[in-house]
Amino acid sequence: MLRVTGIKFSIGEDLAQLKGRLAKKLGVKEIDILNYRIVRRSVDARKKQMIYFVYTVDVELRDGEDGVLTRVGGPEVTIAPPPEDLNLRPGTKVLRHRPVVVGTGPAGLFAGLLLAQNGYRPLLLERGADVDARTEKVRLFWQTGDLDPECNVQFGEGGAGTFSDGKLTTLIRDPRCRLVIEEMFRAGAPEEITYSHKPHVGTDVLRTVVKNIRRKIETLGGEVWFNHRLTDITVADGRLNGIVVNDHLNLETDVLVLAIGHSARDTFAMLHRRGVPMNQKPFSVGLRVEHPQKLIDSAQYKHFAGHPKLGPAEYKLAYHSPAGRSAYTFCMCPGGTVVAAASENGGVVVNGMSNQARDGVNANSALLVGVKPGDYGSDHPLAGVEFQRRWEKKAFTLGGGNYAAPVQLVGDFLAGRPSPGPGSLVAPTYTGQVLYTALDSCLPNYVINTLREALVHFDHKLKGFAMPEALLTGVETRSSSPVRILRGEDCQSNITGLFPAGEGAGYAGGIMSSAADGLRAAEQIIRGSGLN
Repeated sequence: MLRVTGIKFSIGEDLAQLKGRLAKKLGVKEIDILNYRIVRRSVDARKKQMIYFVYTVDVELRDGEDGVLTRVGGPEVTIAPPPEDLNLRPGTKVLRHRPVVVGTGPAGLFAGLLLAQNGYRPLLLERGADVDARTEKVRLFWQTGDLDPECNVQFGEGGAGTFSDGKLTTLIRDPRCRLVIEEMFRAGAPEEITYSHKPHVGTDVLRTVVKNIRRKIETLGGEVWFNHRLTDITVADGRLNGIVVNDHLNLETDVLVLAIGHSARDTFAMLHRRGVPMNQKPFSVGLRVEHPQKLIDSAQYKHFAGHPKLGPAEYKLAYHSPAGRSAYTFCMCPGGTVVAAASENGGVVVNGMSNQARDGVNANSALLVGVKPGDYGSDHPLAGVEFQRRWEKKAFTLGGGNYAAPVQLVGDFLAGRPSPGPGSLVAPTYTGQVLYTALDSCLPNYVINTLREALVHFDHKLKGFAMPEALLTGVETRSSSPVRILRGEDCQSNITGLFPAGEGAGYAGGIMSSAADGLRAAEQIIRGSGLN
């Protein structure tokens, strides 16, 4: 097939003309095009007078590609790359026991899926509940403040990403990402994710997707055990030979994928006690900021705002302070909700999520500042965990308890005064109670000061970003793992058979890169070990 790039349609043009456009660009008749498939679509909103959709399309021709390439080949007409193929060949060493995967977030699910597809009958262990029971537990927490530390926004089927916008964007260039997209589409995600420049699934659809992937694993001979938490590992002569689950259940295994997620603090501590090497890792902390979605639409799309072909607008902003810190927006949720995301008693954590339709009144985004090991106050590998915990507890106290979140209007935050109450333009979407206050005490001073500078800077980039009645909610501390569990090129820890993977292990950030890393770990298991 040929890959054709740079096909532009104005917002008012009909995509039914695509085949004709392709024929013209390739210098062939429409009847000579046997098939075509959109592989990428992006939005070009750089020109005020018009918005364009830009397409990349793979085309199959009746008479082959050679003649066309000779006539019109160049940067915009090339041979389409072949389908992704992991080219897996099982190793010769026979596993004594089936592989175990801990965690059913993106890394764990896709590691389990690849192992199951290759006949390894993996056992997946998840400390939280299945997605339906988990959703009910989370709803109860949001309504009453009754937190289950084992099943919440961080823990349970699908991982932390299940209660998010379900973004599938990533900065990594890895062919595994295409495999992840295709599997998610087959599991119920919208077809748009297969070609959108900024694909997203939405929390409502993602719950169905992860359930269907789990069922596929089970159909292929794997098992998934919910409410089973890894509490210890057993090692002999530098090799894994078993694990302990829920403090009393002993399971033999010689292969374990650790896809534990970025909030499995008790598991980090256990692994450290067992001598698994790990390092402190930089991450980011900050607040959630909310604006009217219509303001973001207008700032990004001008007079095209609200056009049905566009949907709600997004943004991505960054700022570098003269003081040396950097701030940026992260996990922007158009038409979304700010959610209570605690996983430990006595701490407030916030995150953002959107449904697939992104039809809420507010836009929200994390507004974060980078922190590094020198900020943690200790050289202990888990000092970053304690750093997170310290500010989560301060936010809990500042919010008055029961997981109410402290909030402040942007105008008051910039002026350095507490907010006495709500404004008239932005109502908080936080899924629990809120308390209007000043947020200075729930984050380090250097974070607060950098955020103030960033808000003013971002207002020059996106008009209205620092509007006085925009709302800030604290605190966001779980942007990524504060720990990296060290591993070699074969994805194994210093303990043979132990495969740290995904965001919790410090090798990914987001759904796509985590899923790809889970596949990478499973590949190493397959290449190193054959079947019984």
